[in-house]
Amino acid sequence: MDWRKQVATALDGRHPGLGHRVELGLHALILYSALSMGVETLPDLPGWARTVLFASEIAVVAAFTIEYALRLATAPAPGAYARSFFGIVDLLAIAPFFIGLVFAGIGIDLRAVRALRLLRLVQLLKLARYNSAIDRLVSAWRVVKEEVVVFGVAAVVVLYVCALVIHQFEHEAQPEAFTSVLDAMWWAAVTLTTVGYGDIYPVTPVGRLFTVLMLFVALGIIAIPTGLVASALSAIRAKEAAAEDREAGRPSATSRD
Repeated sequence: MDWRKQVATALDGRHPGLGHRVELGLHALILYSALSMGVETLPDLPGWARTVLFASEIAVVAAFTIEYALRLATAPAPGAYARSFFGIVDLLAIAPFFIGLVFAGIGIDLRAVRALRLLRLVQLLKLARYNSAIDRLVSAWRVVKEEVVVFGVAAVVVLYVCALVIHQFEHEAQPEAFTSVLDAMWWAAVTLTTVGYGDIYPVTPVGRLFTVLMLFVALGIIAIPTGLVASALSAIRAKEAAAEDREAGRPSATSRD
């Protein structure tokens, strides 16, 4: 086994000697990075603690950078890895730190961008017992992605149309709340997603009637994508169960019926 395979299997946790230790170490760094970002927000944190957190941040970013470089160097297709979901997550985990270094002298505050590092928590789902679940979700997305994209575009169009309509109904009655169509889009987004914060709401009779109609539309906006993914997952699980029955020599559920 050459060094590329040695490193690749170690990073993926499949190396007979180092795999488990490397995997646990990376997961520990991910958890520590997420927790340290929360500790930094404590108002009365002493200076020495902030110094330790800053030094540890540099160490964590260095470790993540080395990991990302090694994954690129050992991947059979580096470009495919860089464009993959976990490849993008790995890049976003380190990019804010280096962007902050580049723009340090300009006075741009990129502390909020560092929150992208929390995406590394998704790596914890790569534990062995969740690999099959991730594969099923990816397969389900591939099956329904075209329908979901079309539905998402339609939902954005509906959102904008609803904002236009409610602005016409409510602008004169509440000029401070529905100042523009962009303000109305906030109300439309909150209403269509059935969140309903209550900070902006219609007061005119026709506006309230329109809101009721919107709520019925919102049920479809929430239910249809969920139903598409659920149906795809059910079909994938049924295929897996049928394959397992064939391997075990048992009659499948469809053949029994």
